[in-house]
Amino acid sequence: MPEGEIATLGAELSRLLNLAAKPIGIAFREEAETPGVEPVGLSRPAPTEDGRTGAVPASCVFWGLAESRTFSTVEADHCNCSVGLYTHGWRSLGEVAGKADVAALVGAGWVGPEDFPGIPQVKDKPASIVYGPLGSLPVAPDVIYVRLNAKQAMVLDDALGGVRFEGKPQCHVLAIAKDGGETAISVGCMLSRVRTGMPSGEMSCAIPTGKLAEVVAAVRRNAETERTVATYAAADAVRFA
Repeated sequence: MPEGEIATLGAELSRLLNLAAKPIGIAFREEAETPGVEPVGLSRPAPTEDGRTGAVPASCVFWGLAESRTFSTVEADHCNCSVGLYTHGWRSLGEVAGKADVAALVGAGWVGPEDFPGIPQVKDKPASIVYGPLGSLPVAPDVIYVRLNAKQAMVLDDALGGVRFEGKPQCHVLAIAKDGGETAISVGCMLSRVRTGMPSGEMSCAIPTGKLAEVVAAVRRNAETERTVATYAAADAVRFA
């Protein structure tokens, strides 16, 4: 899909759903460097005893940064969160299982060792991941990421005749969209909400770039139905005023 078409469709999706934040694009790259894209350029704090550090506390933090600028990340930028390292395809389950953050999550009862094999993971290890506003990426994204409130999620779910809803960890919706080809919404997870400051009323949605035109067309078609139902409900409620 041409870059201009992706940007146009993203803008229409924003308008149709009345999104508070513009969609971002996420490209999983086979190349470590992307011409015209600068590295994220953030300093890393001293590592923990088990060696964890990164440019941000977790991979999901990059989503918010990408709303205002385009940048590239490598594996080392993601290394503070073992869960994100796994879901993004950087590390295998065996490589992160012994990390202290995983132990803390298991110890809290947030997740069990038996749960990890069922968590979707990006299949092919990337050399880099590029993030940025949907209209600004110089490369085609694999995934379109949007933040939704409950009403927007309702509209999208209705338009598509059902969306895949997921829970924790919310970053795994990227793998579902990229490799599974499904539009997926995560209700979020406490780990990510605290690290990103994501508002309580918002959820994460990942759309495969190859399905973006189909998604926008479905929301567009469904818009008149939604307006008709809303008008009916409002008029009917007047009797009770």
